[in-house]
Order: sequence, then structure tokens, then C-alpha cells
Amino acid sequence: MMRVLSTYRLIFFPHLPVGFAQSSGPCADAVEEATRRLGNVTCSTRAEAGGSDVHNELEQLVARFVGKEDAMVVSMGFATNSTTIPALVGKGCLIISDELNHASIVFGARLSGASVRVFQHNNMGSLRELLREVISQGQPRTHRPWKKILVIVEGLYSMEGTVVNLPELVALKKEFKFYLYVDEAHSIGALGENGGGVCDFFGVDPADVDILMGTFTKSFGAAGGYIAGDKAVIDHLRVRNHAYIYAETMSVPVAQQVLTSTKIICGEDGSDDGRRRIKQLAENSLYFAAKLREMGFIVYGDQGSPVVPLLLFNPAKIPAFSRELLKHGIAVCVVGYPATPIITSRARFCLSASHTRDDIDCALNVISEVGDLLLLKVSQSKNQ
Repeated sequence: MMRVLSTYRLIFFPHLPVGFAQSSGPCADAVEEATRRLGNVTCSTRAEAGGSDVHNELEQLVARFVGKEDAMVVSMGFATNSTTIPALVGKGCLIISDELNHASIVFGARLSGASVRVFQHNNMGSLRELLREVISQGQPRTHRPWKKILVIVEGLYSMEGTVVNLPELVALKKEFKFYLYVDEAHSIGALGENGGGVCDFFGVDPADVDILMGTFTKSFGAAGGYIAGDKAVIDHLRVRNHAYIYAETMSVPVAQQVLTSTKIICGEDGSDDGRRRIKQLAENSLYFAAKLREMGFIVYGDQGSPVVPLLLFNPAKIPAFSRELLKHGIAVCVVGYPATPIITSRARFCLSASHTRDDIDCALNVISEVGDLLLLKVSQSKNQ
């Protein structure tokens, strides 16, 4: 039986970290005004007549927010990766991809026609050894040098809760001279003191990352995605990216939702609401993960990650855990094989700035009871 969102008391499964899912407030008001002024859709592709002042302002704001020279937006998050990667590399090029990269990255890499190699998840030692091998050997059969080497990673891995080791990755980039592409679908707006993603989180200069990609489906409560980089790169993508050339333009209400929420996160709305939300999200994430560990659960993820995977191990416990929480009105995403290895089935909790401390404590009490029922508290060190 399908449930509607209104039947849940607490929701932890959509990744809406900054909490822009309200039906009222500044975002909703701005969307209504833009819709009345410009209509619902542009009825054209972005490359033709599908632009508006909202889209143009959004692209300028995104570029400014992430610290790049230029940016472009497309109407579908999945297509942002799957159509951009083939426009950047092709035959004679090499893509080096983290083994846990999203399906949109895997799909885009396959479409590109480039050779693909994979390194161990977030393991810079594994990446270093692979770089030495592929650079020394060159292309298969001919052993010619690669035209380009593009390393693709995610800022925050949504099934693991791990944050990319960006400082070491940038050091490797400077040593081996490859191009770097970072998918910030889950990290933009959610990590860093200013919500600027992994560069903000680590204090890394965005100029050290060639391509910054992100989606608007998480932190911004909307749809679509963006690509940010040097102006020459973005100009190239505007004539080579199929999502920009052939796909319908992002609708005006969606673009306005992203524009307004981004201004709030940046503080360009004249308030401190964005900074307050980011701070609340960080506090909620740290508190929730720490309490689960204290209870004796095995929890994945790096400190401060708004994605907190709780290990269920046995696939048979996946539906039991979900249903027991649903009895108390708590909705959570449970994940098993083939999305994860068969013995690391998990429940993925996505924290939000909209969760109050009472909300989190209520959920923790229920999770503790269900953990006792299903024998999930197996940690040998509850304080780690």
C-alpha cells in the first residue's frame, strides 16, 4: 500500500538537509510571483529560446556561490552527469572513478567512449598506484599518452556517509596533472561553514577543482542540476552537452525555487536564516550519529555527515526494521543488495535542519527499542 507523506510523523528518507520543502514562506512566495510573471514553462531548450531572467540570474548566482567563473543549469539531476561527462572526454581519454560513484557517473562514463578504471573507495593510496600504472603504460595496445585523464569523485557519498578526502586528492592532482570532477549532489548546501560543499568544508580553493557538479534535488528542495567551471569549459558544454541542447529547460517555478533558496543559503536575502539552517544541520548530524554509537549500533559515515547509515547486516532485517519504525510514524530509507554488498544492508538516515532536538530524541528512542528487538546493538565500543 502506498503511503502519503502526511501519514508520517517524522521523515528521515528524503535528503533535504537544509529544509527547503515548505509549502509557505519566501521560496513559495517567490515561486508564485515568478510563475504569474513568466508562466510555468519556457517550451524550448536552453540552447534555443528557453532562457529567462530567472535562469540567467541563477547561473550567475551558482557560479558565485561555488567560487567558479561560470555555470550552467539543466533540468534533470541524473542527466547533469550522464550528459556532461561524454561532452568532456571521449576515445583516447581515461576516466578514473571511485568504486562507489553514483549510477549517473557510471552511465556517463560508459556513454563517453573513454577507457574507465576504478580505484578503491576514497583511498588515495589506491588512486596513486593506479595513476602511476596508467600514466606509465599509456593507452591499451598503442601505449600512446592519454589525451586526458579525468578523475571523478563525489563530495559526499550518499550510501556511506563518507566525505571525499579532497585535500589529498588535490595534492595528487598537482602531482600527476589530471583533471578533477567533483559531484556535489549531496554535499552542496550541506557541508561547510557557509554551505559551499566540500571545498568550503576543507578550506580548499575551488580553483583547484576543474569541474564542480551538483544537483538541486537535495539542499535546494527542487529539481535539476548545475555544472560550474572556467568560462571556456562552460562555453564548450553549452554547445556539446545534450541536456542543454536537446532537453526541455528547467521550468520557471523550479528555477525560482532554486534561486531563492540559494540566496537564503548565501545570505543574499538579507537574513541569517541560511547560516542558522546550516549550523542546525551540523548540530543535528553530530548529535544523532553520536547517540546511535553510544547505544551500540554500528554506524558508517564521517563526522558531521548529514547522511548516517546504520548497519542492519542481515537482509531479512531490512523490512522488519522499516516496518517497526513505521508503526511509530517514522519513515526511513532501508537499502540492501545490489545497492550495497549483501552483508552490509543498512538504514540510511538523512538529517535535516528542520528536525528539532525533540524530533531526534523521539526517533532515537524508537530506534533503540527496535535495535533491542532485532539484536542490532553489536558494537564492541559504544563510545567510538
